[in-house]
Amino acid sequence: MIILLDSGPLGLVTSPKVNADARECSLWLERIMVSDHLAAIPEIVDYELRRELLRGRKSRALLTLDSLALRMLFLPISTPVMRQAAEFWAVARQHGVATADDRALDADVILAAQARFIEETWQQEVVIATANVRHLARFATARKWRDVP
Repeated sequence: MIILLDSGPLGLVTSPKVNADARECSLWLERIMVSDHLAAIPEIVDYELRRELLRGRKSRALLTLDSLALRMLFLPISTPVMRQAAEFWAVARQHGVATADDRALDADVILAAQARFIEETWQQEVVIATANVRHLARFATARKWRDVP
């Protein structure tokens, strides 16, 4: 299984604030990284988290994010992913179930498109580990991070 981290769990493991959720999420990620599963950071998620860390001048969290990106699979955005995301975006709006404002980039559809692309290209099961299943599950397999093995 390939596990794509969404910004919720990735934010928890890079957070300088050590609380129960952050500790639990860090232990969860460490277990995954030593398992048979492959943990990955999608570029769109790195972007979402990195921009907030830069804005907040959270240099330690940025170092942690950079370190994780070296230890895990990093998935760049590609043209096929963006084209699939555009299709997801259009279909969602045609059905009245948009995941973001019409003017927004809508990172959720980009993440879901990347999950779908990886699944089809690599012929592997892909799950998005997230704190917000509702938007992502319309287009790809998504589970709350605590529910991902």
